[in-house]
Formats: sequence, structure tokens, C-alpha cells
Amino acid sequence: MPAGSEGLLLRSSKHLQDQTVDGVLSSHEGGQGREKGGQPRSPSSSPLAYGVLDIPPWYLCIFLGVQHFLTALGGLVAVPLILAKDLCLQHDPLTQSYLISTMFFVSGICTLLQVFLGVRLPILQGGTFAFVAPSVAMLSLPTWKCPTWTLNASLVNTSSPEFTEEWQKRIRELQGAIMVASCVQMLVGFSGLIGFLMRFIGPLTVAPTIALVALPLFDTAGSDAGIHWGIAATTVFLIVLFSQYLKSIAVPVPVYGREKKCHTSKFYLFQVFPVLMGLCISWLLCFVLTVTNALPSVPTAYGYLARTDTKGNVLNQAPWFRLPYPGQWGRPTISLAGVFGIIAGVISSVVESVGDYYACARLVGAPPPPKHAINRGIGIEGLGCLLAGAWGTGNGTTSFSENVGALGITRVGSRMVIVAAGCVLLLMGIFGKIGAAFATIPTPVIGGMFLVMFGVITAVGISNLQYVDMNSSRNLFVFGFSIYCGLAVPSWVNKNPEKVHTGILQLDQVIQVLLTTGMFVGGLLGFLLDNTIPGALC
Repeated sequence: MPAGSEGLLLRSSKHLQDQTVDGVLSSHEGGQGREKGGQPRSPSSSPLAYGVLDIPPWYLCIFLGVQHFLTALGGLVAVPLILAKDLCLQHDPLTQSYLISTMFFVSGICTLLQVFLGVRLPILQGGTFAFVAPSVAMLSLPTWKCPTWTLNASLVNTSSPEFTEEWQKRIRELQGAIMVASCVQMLVGFSGLIGFLMRFIGPLTVAPTIALVALPLFDTAGSDAGIHWGIAATTVFLIVLFSQYLKSIAVPVPVYGREKKCHTSKFYLFQVFPVLMGLCISWLLCFVLTVTNALPSVPTAYGYLARTDTKGNVLNQAPWFRLPYPGQWGRPTISLAGVFGIIAGVISSVVESVGDYYACARLVGAPPPPKHAINRGIGIEGLGCLLAGAWGTGNGTTSFSENVGALGITRVGSRMVIVAAGCVLLLMGIFGKIGAAFATIPTPVIGGMFLVMFGVITAVGISNLQYVDMNSSRNLFVFGFSIYCGLAVPSWVNKNPEKVHTGILQLDQVIQVLLTTGMFVGGLLGFLLDNTIPGALC
């Protein structure tokens, strides 16, 4: 068993809970989140407004459901926008809007399934960054690289059958890989294998795996932000300002109650919606700069894509209502390379979700989820990935850690609130103009959001190292070597794909996809070294 792996998930959930209770909830109570002497209070001593089985008033369910939707918005929108370039869709914002709407719709279905049939805790489901790296690796194969003409906006006719087939055949390949890999996740969950596997997965496996989910995406974030570094820096500044400096400032908002009728109540607006507010203000800034012609109007000029009118026709083209359906992009196709790559993403997603289950249970005052509930939750997440593949989101689904933290902010742990959030997601997925609106976000604004989000994901992965002794030369070697190889090996293989040659094309593709997926390389090395190099249990 790897050193320090015993109780990792319980300690991880406690760490998340302590942060939430001491850092977030205390701000709601005027700094009363700690007992005398500075010792943290137990989470259970902080009363919940509504417990897991309680049913708040319908209007409160709707309001808090919308809040959960807005909290998850950044992660839901980010995945389709990241994949757009590798799907040859960077110049087709209308199709991007369809992918975003489909992501909303499927996330709503999966949320309802998880609440009623899965782990049965108030956990929102949404797209997973764990599938992004293997998806990009698969689409980087010579077979799936975008033709040169799709990179030139002047040569792209988004309504032509030729262009439509170019992007649809790529997403169909992703669909097939996700659907097959999801069956593996369902097997692991419903068979109870997850409990056995977690005995061998310790912090030195989890840390490089999660960190390498986001680290290889620095090029994507930098390229988008580099469209206009001033706009990107403004977005970063606003998100950091709201989430770190102004998070403890309460804003009075009008509310209505049966007892007090109309009155004002304090709401921690900056703490709840830092990403959304940062995006909206930067978006508005780009609009003002566009109207005043402060941004260049020549397509080849630096900063042109920061204009809001470059994608303005999307809102007019998008239908008011559009119902996503399975197989909307055609019949899925399957390749071994894609399946093995996505399976690597499944493992990362499963590890993260199990930690979220424990964290959520502590937050809402429920006992730690028993093994059968965890197995059921992972199995339902696998079913959710199967549905995501069938609908064609280009991604899977997983538990959203941001929304677990939001439970501590609202102190409402009712499952009915998450049911309402699931219904909101379904409605937003059907309302086509919503997806179109997010597809028009200027590129440097998206780049600024990516810089913050990817940095946080990397830090979350590295934070798992607090559960092992990093003064140990053994642990330093395992982590350092794993994460360095997770960056170096994919870089070399991407530059020398012809060197991966076994004589069997399918096998070459499998090896290339796995070796260009940083989190697989780093996670596998961490797993092997942590389980074979002698060390003391923590």
C-alpha cells in the first residue's frame, strides 16, 4: 500500500470542510466561525438552515437552484470552448453554442440521476476537465488534425456539408470513446471495485494526476489570453479581486419573508459569483471598447478578437428553443486509442468524485457515505458519462467541487435545491439563446478565465501533498519525477510522433495517445513508484 494513502479521502474531505467552514461560513456569522482560543468549530456545530431531507419553500429552491447553476457556469462553459479548436470549430460559434447547450442539458439529467439514484447527496454534476487532456491528445493524432483551411476564418463556410462533416466526424469519435470508457466506470462502481482500488491510490498518485489535468493546458490559456493581454489581465484582476479580497464583504439585497415581509439581508455576492462577475464586467468592457472603436477593426490586427461584434451574428442565428437529443451529430465511432485515453481520464475523475462525496456529507451534516453509496454514485457517474457521450457533449460528467463549497456558503443542504438546479440546467439547455450568448464571449476574456481556473486546479492537485511527509527524500523523488515526466514525455512524443512505431497502426495510436496525456504518464509513474519504493505509512 502506498505511503500515506490510508484515510486519504477522509482527510481530503476534512481539509475541504475546514476551509469551507472556517473561511466561508465564518464570514456569514461575523467571524464567529471559531471558538475561543482560535480553535475551529466542528462543522456539525454550525446549524444548517435546511438539512438533506428538508424541503425549503419552492421559491427558495428555485433561487438557490439558479445560484448553483451560476456557480458551476464557468466550468460548464469552459470545456466546450477548450475543445472547439481541436474540433475545428474555432470559427463556428453557433456550433459552439449547441455544444454548450447540450452540456447544460446533459448535466441537468445527470444531476437528477445522482440525487435520486446515485450517492443521494446534494451534489451537482457537470463536465470534467479530466477528459480534456486525453481528448486533445486523441484529436492531435495525424488522422484527426484539423485541415489547414479550417484555421482560416475567410475560408470557412460553416453551413457547407464539407465543413460540417469535418467537425462532426471528430466529435463522433469522441462520443464513441466516452461511451465505451463510461462502461468501465460503471463496472468499477457497480461491482464495488472502487473500494479495493483506492487502497493503492495515495496522495503521491493523486497529486501529479490532478495537477497534470490543467498544467498541459497552459498553451491554450496563454494563446487565448494573448489575443489581448490587457483584457485578459483585467479579467484575471477582477476574478482575483472578487474571490480573494472582497469575499468577506456583504452586500445588502432586498428579500421578502413571511414574518418580516420586505426587508434587506446581507448576501456575499463577491464570494458566490466571482467568475461570473469577472466575465460579465470584462465582457461589458469589450463591448464599450468595440462601440467606441478603441479595438482594431482589421481582422489581422492584434486585439481584433477582443471585439464583441466578431461573433455578434450568433445570437441572431441561434434558435430560441432547441432540444438536444442522442445521436444529434450522427452515429458514434470507436477507436482503441480514444477509448484507452478516456479511461485514463475516468480514473482521475473517479478519485476526485469520491473525495467530493465525503466532503459533501460533512458539509450537510450527514454521516460519511457507506461503501454501497459510493459504489452507486460512481456507477451513476459512469451512466452520466454514457449519456453525455450519446448526446454528444464531447465530454463526460463528474461531481462539481465548486458546488460542494457553495453548500457551506448557503447553509442549505437540501437535495431539493440540487433537484431545482438540475431542472434549471435542463431549461438552460433547451433555451438556445443562452448557449449562444456564452459562445460570444470575447476570446481574451475566456483566456483570462482559463488562467485562473487552470491555476486553481493545479493547486488543488498539489495540495494533496499535505498528507505526506515532504521532508522525505523518497516522497520528494516520487512527486518531482512523476510530474516532470508528465510534462517532458508528452512534449517529446508530440514533437516526434514518427518515433512511436510498432508496425501496428492501432497500437501506435494507443501508445501515442497515452504518452501524450500528461496526467496518465505522471499518475502512472506516481502509482508505480509509490507502491514499490519502500516507505513508512503516515
